[in-house]
Amino acid sequence: MLIKWNPAIKTEHDKEGLLKALLDDRIDIITTDHAPHTLEEKEQSYFQSMSGAPMVQHSLNCMLEFYKRGLISLEKIVEKMCHNPAILYKMTNRGFIREGYCADLTLVDLNSKWTVAKDNLLYKCGWSPLEGTLFQTEIKQTFVNGNLVYDNGLWNEENKGVAIDFATE
Repeated sequence: MLIKWNPAIKTEHDKEGLLKALLDDRIDIITTDHAPHTLEEKEQSYFQSMSGAPMVQHSLNCMLEFYKRGLISLEKIVEKMCHNPAILYKMTNRGFIREGYCADLTLVDLNSKWTVAKDNLLYKCGWSPLEGTLFQTEIKQTFVNGNLVYDNGLWNEENKGVAIDFATE
């Protein structure tokens, strides 16, 4: 029940179809619904179990696994996870590394292996469907609005994010 998601992705054919649609631009963005349901909610019977899963912490790592396997380029990942969401939602000064734009950056070591475990989860719900998964890449630092907020496992909560401005046209 822990991976009851909508839409269901059950077969290899489903997975291949999703990747193909992403690569040929029928899918514009990569996002998560980040449904941090408790284990108690997820361990109900199929029809009672809540749909969704906590994935925000690991979504970039999952995409970078496809990159490491040669299935997608880094440029396509950036396009789908940074550029296109900013364009489609008409976010002002976001989604690109440009002068005058908010410096929202994630620095990744593409050759740092680590395993998802309870002790390195950042989800308040305390579980992940990816526990036990070995990733080939590790997020080292995250900057929000130019402020270092995550640095190799340590959080700086002094600088919070700010509201996103949206174009009105």
